[in-house]
Amino acid sequence: MASVIALDAMGSDRAPRPEIEGAIQAARHYDVRVALVGREEPTRAELARYPAASGLPLDIVPATEVITMEDKAVQAVRAKRDSSLRVGLRMVREGRAAGFITAGNTGAAMIAAKMVLGAIPGVDRPALAAVFPTAVNTVAILLDVGANVDCKPHNLEQFAVMGEIYFRSMFGTNRPRVGLLSIGEEETKGNELTRDSFQLLKQLPLNFVGNVEGRDLYGGQVDVIVADGFVGNVALKTSEGVANLVRATLKETLKTTITRQVGYLLSRSAFADFKKRLDHTEYGGAPLLGVKGVCFITHGSSNANAIKNAIRVAAEFAERKINDKIEKELAAIRATAMSTTAQ
Repeated sequence: MASVIALDAMGSDRAPRPEIEGAIQAARHYDVRVALVGREEPTRAELARYPAASGLPLDIVPATEVITMEDKAVQAVRAKRDSSLRVGLRMVREGRAAGFITAGNTGAAMIAAKMVLGAIPGVDRPALAAVFPTAVNTVAILLDVGANVDCKPHNLEQFAVMGEIYFRSMFGTNRPRVGLLSIGEEETKGNELTRDSFQLLKQLPLNFVGNVEGRDLYGGQVDVIVADGFVGNVALKTSEGVANLVRATLKETLKTTITRQVGYLLSRSAFADFKKRLDHTEYGGAPLLGVKGVCFITHGSSNANAIKNAIRVAAEFAERKINDKIEKELAAIRATAMSTTAQ
């Protein structure tokens, strides 16, 4: 039976067009049923522009309100009870959808997920995990990338466990290498948060490789990088900016002479592969790890490809029961810690 994924049709900067185009692509290529959650009239009107999609597993779930990027997150989530965010998340809570995706207000999405779905037992603060490419043609994940600006060491400890489980489950690596983002490799480097977190992480039953620096993010020597949400978000946004610079500079350089233009034409497939590896839309958005349900958050600027891949990854997340694994392994770690303390 196809997984049902609820998609916030009102979320992105150009909603509902990218959402509907992405939903159509996902419904064509994957074993999913997509519930488009949003204002019925504009959603139905946009869907009508694609008559070939009439037989696809797509449904419209009405939601009369929208939380915009300009809304204050807490007030909007509480006041707009029939927003596309809350309606979609309720579908997950009630078992009518296996997961929820939004390209809308990130702060509101995180607050609504915590409010509607609640946290997995043992998780104090859910974390956003971003996937990115490495120099050795693999991927790595960084968490937290913005859900928690201020953290305590035990929060980073939980992030490490959740990130390791996510990476292991999604990418098939038995013993992912886990690193702590800091300003030096030595155990004594960093601030109080990273130094105290280091002591906790090295006691976990994980393949902890110690501190990693910003330059190590893309080297392929570590699979899961742990940071507080402030540092993680800055690292992620800086990386996205550098990737955009590389693409733009390369494109401009290749157009400067006829010889280079001919060279580009002869190497078009290689450049296409290069562009795809750096394209964040290929990686399916960021899961909010630690909530009782599947919730993915994507860029407000997401295009149809980003939405399609977010639907694919959300369905895989649900099928692999990653939340069950997180709850089980956190409970085992707590039990071990309590037993050690009692002795």
